[in-house]
Amino acid sequence: MVLDEVSALTNAGSLLSPGGEIVASYDLEVTNTPALGYRALGQSNNINNAALSPFNPDYAAVSRVHVINGMGVTLGDSVIGVTALIAIKTRFPHISFTIYRPAHAPGYVKRLYELAEPLLGTVIDLPVNLDTLPYTELRIDLGNHLFWPKFASLPMIDFFLDAMGIKADDVQSIDKRNHWLQQLALPRPEGLKGDYVLLCPAASTPVRSIPASVHEDLVEAVWQRYRRPVVGFGVIDHGLYTDVTSRAPDTADFLAWIKHASYVVTPDTAAVHIAAGFGIPTTAFFTTIAPDLRVRDYPRCKPVSLPVPELEGIQASNRASEVDQVERAYRTLKIDADFSGFT
Repeated sequence: MVLDEVSALTNAGSLLSPGGEIVASYDLEVTNTPALGYRALGQSNNINNAALSPFNPDYAAVSRVHVINGMGVTLGDSVIGVTALIAIKTRFPHISFTIYRPAHAPGYVKRLYELAEPLLGTVIDLPVNLDTLPYTELRIDLGNHLFWPKFASLPMIDFFLDAMGIKADDVQSIDKRNHWLQQLALPRPEGLKGDYVLLCPAASTPVRSIPASVHEDLVEAVWQRYRRPVVGFGVIDHGLYTDVTSRAPDTADFLAWIKHASYVVTPDTAAVHIAAGFGIPTTAFFTTIAPDLRVRDYPRCKPVSLPVPELEGIQASNRASEVDQVERAYRTLKIDADFSGFT
């Protein structure tokens, strides 16, 4: 059945073009390509899609797994999605993954897959012709996972494992902590000697970011608590803070700044997952998502939930009224010399 334009962009899975190509709806959306004439890839041609029907593959019996439209277009989702693949490969080391990715994903996300590719197999840009994926090999569709019902109800790592046909309880908590990041060859941050606390205040959406109005107070509180230089990404008018954005031109540099920090302060964003991968103690603030859905398996992360229940479950928003609620919630936290409310 041909989908209408709205249904195509919100389809819980990848799309199939009139010419038989597998397409990411994300690529259509960001290039303003009319989503006309597309069908849901669905379960046609023996494609597995856990949003449509549970499946339980015999990974011991396969050598290559085709992961279609995995693992999202944000850095945090991708870190955790790769963790799910690494967990499978740890149990079944003979497996090689071929991952088909949205061609127009942000460059810094693409770079993560370049770094991870030697650990996984092969990464290929969509679109690709359906016929190029061998019918006899395991093929799994994770397309448009933001619109899958379980994405909002499961811890993210459990969601990705489930989407790959793996029972989350069969994977140990320690294997859900993104430790594969430690295998990457990363540069060492330059220009700063000694320990530092890293502040990453911006998430991919304003409703999950730390408001600019509290940045200076936050830097002061971090300094008073740890008595170490505070660095971060973005301009903050505080004498004890250094903006290192220009020193992190690449995703590898961003990862390295987190890897070498003595402490990380961040909202619900990629930095919290990267810090967990390197075992860096972290304070993470949550506004719209329950912490257990993101940091349940991170023993060195201290989650702080802000009281904005009316925003629960919102994945992204820049609406002024909702951003104002987040700002008011941050202002109610006690930010003082004792770092109260943050540890």
